Amino acid sequence: MAANGNGVSTTPKSPLARIQTQKNGGICHDDSGKPVKAQTIDELHSLQKKRSAPTTPLDGVQGTFATISEDERQRQQLQSISASLASLTRGTGPKVVRGDPAGKVQSVSHVAHHHHIEAPTISVSDSSLKFTHVLYNLSPAELYEQAIKYEKGSFITSTGALATLSGAKTGRSPRDKRVVIDDSTQDELWWGKGSPNIEMDEHTFMVNRERAVDYLNSLDKVFVNDQFLNWDPQNRIKVRIVSARAYHSLFMHNMCIRPTPEELENFGTPDFTIYNAGQFPCNRYTHYMTSSTSIDLNLARREMVILGTQYAGEMKKGLFSVMHYLMPMRQILSLHSGCNMGKDGDVALFFGLSGTGKTTLSTDHNRYLIGDDEHCWSDNGVSNIEGGCYAKCIDLSREKEPDIWNAIKFGTVLENVVFDEHTREVDYGDKSVTENTRAAYPIEYIPNAKIPCVGPHPKNVILLACDAFGVLPPVSKLSLAQTMYHFISGYTALVAGTEDGIKEPTATFSACFGAAFIMLHPTKYAAMLAEKMQKHGATGWLVNTGWSGGR
Repeated sequence: MAANGNGVSTTPKSPLARIQTQKNGGICHDDSGKPVKAQTIDELHSLQKKRSAPTTPLDGVQGTFATISEDERQRQQLQSISASLASLTRGTGPKVVRGDPAGKVQSVSHVAHHHHIEAPTISVSDSSLKFTHVLYNLSPAELYEQAIKYEKGSFITSTGALATLSGAKTGRSPRDKRVVIDDSTQDELWWGKGSPNIEMDEHTFMVNRERAVDYLNSLDKVFVNDQFLNWDPQNRIKVRIVSARAYHSLFMHNMCIRPTPEELENFGTPDFTIYNAGQFPCNRYTHYMTSSTSIDLNLARREMVILGTQYAGEMKKGLFSVMHYLMPMRQILSLHSGCNMGKDGDVALFFGLSGTGKTTLSTDHNRYLIGDDEHCWSDNGVSNIEGGCYAKCIDLSREKEPDIWNAIKFGTVLENVVFDEHTREVDYGDKSVTENTRAAYPIEYIPNAKIPCVGPHPKNVILLACDAFGVLPPVSKLSLAQTMYHFISGYTALVAGTEDGIKEPTATFSACFGAAFIMLHPTKYAAMLAEKMQKHGATGWLVNTGWSGGR
């Protein structure tokens, strides 16, 4: 109120309309809708997430987890994981519960200790007094949250991919890979000069396994992936990956075959288990150890232990080595190759070392992609071993590799790339961290991928060589004997830029175009290839993607 010169009070006119109250009760009109059904902020947050359907009907299936209650299924799953994490000196597995330790645990069921083998039992330890939280088969969105919240060096790029760092190791460590030698592997595997298999004894493997398991059990949480290898349903392998990083879990989610809810409910006991304790070093005083890194394969126990390296490619290639052992035992040929199929069903296999054009030639817009790296050739035809692609990113451009460029989106793992700190746009030409920058994405991110990733018997087997000496013809049609010879030789020329220190063209040879991963002698794989080519009428070709008529 203000007074004018006559002492009369006046009220200034407001530009806002007066609020009209209802006469019955004098309450202002509220059009915000009904109040939420929550009394606390925690209750409100619980309404935000809808629980996934816990079970899927399985008609007529008599599997491990079929036709049982959800509580019993989860209890059996946890018991299986506890058995995987069992300490062999204590003979027991840890107490495991589902869920993130930072949130509310959904199921806190005590898991009975599982006696894995007969061993001296220590009465109690610190790890047996605590619960280990299991983050089981998380979705990419959940793994993003875990990585960004808890793992330094994890960022979302401008296209939605998850950029991560693999630590000190930015590539594989083949000199630190060990394979247990025993009565059976001594005769079956390829040992000695030229072989990638460096021996270790069973006792040393158990020392490293115990070190990895103790490290994983000391953590508040571990990530567990139950997945498959090989798209051929008759010959697929169940794998379990236990890891400490969301980055590793998402990488394997992308690279292995992702189970459906029905398949996951009936998963049961895995055929092979990886213990990835890569953040923890091996003990260099342990026999057979030459550094703080060790990647150990035990084919009898169907287990792999990783210590001292966080490079995710060790898991992928470790499983590939396992398939190079298991599949030939079933008379199935395992191949380090690309594979595609024409619209008329004609399948081609592409073999080639780094820099020969294998990825470029197998990713053809006019043909369906079955896979880019690892395959099996059985009596049923060809099948991809993996569920994803692991592409090199150095100097990647939309013009050169549009399919790979477009696949780098939400769900993709980008390893060791450099990006703008503000826009988060990746500079694929920057080698500040490493030249071996990589992208791991599900194969369905490629538009012309054939799902399921299987095909009929190949019509053409194409061996690629980038010959910098100009000796090989551009294209050569090969006899069976010539195909075996060039397959065993695995020749190409390393040119400048392919590897560090290469300034002049250098001849290099890799048996079966993948010597670092084969387990048996190269002639065994070559004989199987010749037998299958002859049986199914495939033609062998040697294609020179380098120079011809002079260097």
